Amino acid sequence: MDTTHLVDPELLDTLQQLPPLQLTPEALPVVREQLAAAPPPPLPDGVTEEEVFVPREGKDPVRVLVHRPAGTAHDAPGLLWIHGGGYLIGSPDADRAQTGTYAQLLGAVVVSVDYGLSPENVAPGPVEDCYAALRWLHDHADDLGVDRSRLAVGGASAGGGLAACLALLARDRGEVPLVLQFLVYPMLDDRTVTAPDPNPTVGQFIWTPEFNAFGWRSLLGGEPGADGVSPYAAAARAEDLAGLPPTFLEVGSLDLFLEEDVEYARRLTRAGVPTELHVYPGAFHGYQMVVDAEVTRTSFQLGTSALRRALRPGDGETPRQDAAGRATVTG
Repeated sequence: MDTTHLVDPELLDTLQQLPPLQLTPEALPVVREQLAAAPPPPLPDGVTEEEVFVPREGKDPVRVLVHRPAGTAHDAPGLLWIHGGGYLIGSPDADRAQTGTYAQLLGAVVVSVDYGLSPENVAPGPVEDCYAALRWLHDHADDLGVDRSRLAVGGASAGGGLAACLALLARDRGEVPLVLQFLVYPMLDDRTVTAPDPNPTVGQFIWTPEFNAFGWRSLLGGEPGADGVSPYAAAARAEDLAGLPPTFLEVGSLDLFLEEDVEYARRLTRAGVPTELHVYPGAFHGYQMVVDAEVTRTSFQLGTSALRRALRPGDGETPRQDAAGRATVTG
């Protein structure tokens, strides 16, 4: 079903000008090389960046980028950010404008994780990389000038899926309390690949069913939809969502992840988890690349407001800001 007529008119011109993405096992090395060769977006004025390699016993260290605004108080909140890319591509460097903007607007220390990509790093490798970074942020809070009682995790697409898995892992291990999971069109459920009656109005643009199958197959090291997939790989597989942190979740109505995301939000509310859900009509996966569109400005404002309420309770609402300059990696 062609859903072009359903696309938000402010998003349509950019969508139609995008070159087709070739994402196959054969093309993956070339796509990664092209992305690595692109210059990273600039940081907002007054935001610093530090590269840190988080040590792990018996394993390779995890690279993170630490962004902080000038004049950060000693008790700043902390946000662990996880980039997207379908578990196949992407890096924290590509998200540095976005994470730097969050650091600037929230007065927060933002730690962005360079987790191992698949298929080289299969589950639970990526979420364990993220957990190592979260533990480092928590355990070194004093050195980082972070208030360890105000920590959140967030990410977009595959990064949102990892953030949801990480929130489950943090709940179950009981070592790092979280005040928010911030999920931007998260990739939550491998069973979407094998759904017997797929939604005909989603998944035509940017992140397609074919890409989704490739991403999940690469992460799982096997076929998606099989029995026994861990909730630390696909958060929608968790049977019990009680005790998770308050949740912000947004997704577009044309996004392949629409139904799995809405279902996850429904289950969270039934488990007693305070949940804020936004579905944006006419928005496809990665729509925030159109930074001047009204839907992008709205989602940025609402998302930043949710982060502020969780990380800076009592400070009031976020001033209205333009979203220009923020980077988004799809998938």
